[in-house]
Amino acid sequence: MNILIVDDEALARSRLRTLLGDCAETLHTTVSEAGNAGEAMALLGPTGGSAFDLVLLDIHMPGQDGLGLAHALQALARPPAVVFVTAHADHAVNAFELDAVDYLTKPVRRERLQQALAKVQRTTRPTHSPVAPSAADGEALVIQDRGRTERLPLAEVLYFKAEQKYVTVRTATRSYIMDGALSELEARYPTRFLRIHRNALVARRAVRALEKHYDPEEGDGWAVRLQGMTEVLTVSRRQVAAVREELAR
Repeated sequence: MNILIVDDEALARSRLRTLLGDCAETLHTTVSEAGNAGEAMALLGPTGGSAFDLVLLDIHMPGQDGLGLAHALQALARPPAVVFVTAHADHAVNAFELDAVDYLTKPVRRERLQQALAKVQRTTRPTHSPVAPSAADGEALVIQDRGRTERLPLAEVLYFKAEQKYVTVRTATRSYIMDGALSELEARYPTRFLRIHRNALVARRAVRALEKHYDPEEGDGWAVRLQGMTEVLTVSRRQVAAVREELAR
């Protein structure tokens, strides 16, 4: 297992490396270190490849913190598993919302680290799998729908649209209603969704065309066409350039 330790404290990195060495009798590991988010992303590269199976990640670091780095890791083509290792227990909910495999509090005990490593081995996809996981694997929205709680994979969402006091979540087959704000969704998934209007975010992967459009409220303007949908969505004048840039990628 290739492991990357990300912590701004050299002593903390050294302790984790020692604990991992103690676990070597039951698990073969190769360990690398980074002192901040920038160093970590440099080691991971633009796609993440298959260089690391696991990132042991501190939360409180100078610059981009561990939660922000975990967001960035989710955008990699082959994101590694993440186990948070922190002295603060008050971020556990946020950590698991980011699909962390485990959450360890310092000082870390060998037995607890071994449990986390075992979880990673059980939950990660083998690196020799012929099917590469998509960038959105593991990410999902929790939707309350007609008295039931449903987990909606983020990869199925085509757009979010603000409708008065709620947000419509649209997939290729149906719509859902959820509480929340577009600004929160935009901040949480900046690599997944593009703001096209004050009331709409669209899935970047689904953008297929930008075309002239007449809107009864806004007059002549532009609209975006998404894969798998017949309707078009109005694009505000200030976001036209962003949509063109997305299409040019």
